[in-house]
Amino acid sequence: MSDQHVEEEVHLKLDGTPPCPQCGGVALLLAQFPSAWRNNRGEAVPGLKEALLCPACDHGEPAAAELLALFAVDDQISPENLEVFSSLAAAWIESVRHRTVDEERLESELESWRRGEL
Repeated sequence: MSDQHVEEEVHLKLDGTPPCPQCGGVALLLAQFPSAWRNNRGEAVPGLKEALLCPACDHGEPAAAELLALFAVDDQISPENLEVFSSLAAAWIESVRHRTVDEERLESELESWRRGEL
């Protein structure tokens, strides 16, 4: 078996990002990247996953905190900080890639929706 490095296309958006779905605040970065899951037949189902970087909601996560610190120091991406940004963004994307659904929160929001509260 050979170990192959697969290149994947990641899209980053810094301007015109949607608001944070958790707090409604301004998101600093939107990342879109390939994601796949397996259906009940064991077949890979490709898709696209999005993640937003929110200063209010993500500051407690180590990979996000480092990227937020860069934005706090340098409010724009420039040739001088591009390499650092790229490295920090890659680490953050890798951390959000493995997020899973919070089943308790999902159930709570579903119940709120059923009661007409959302």
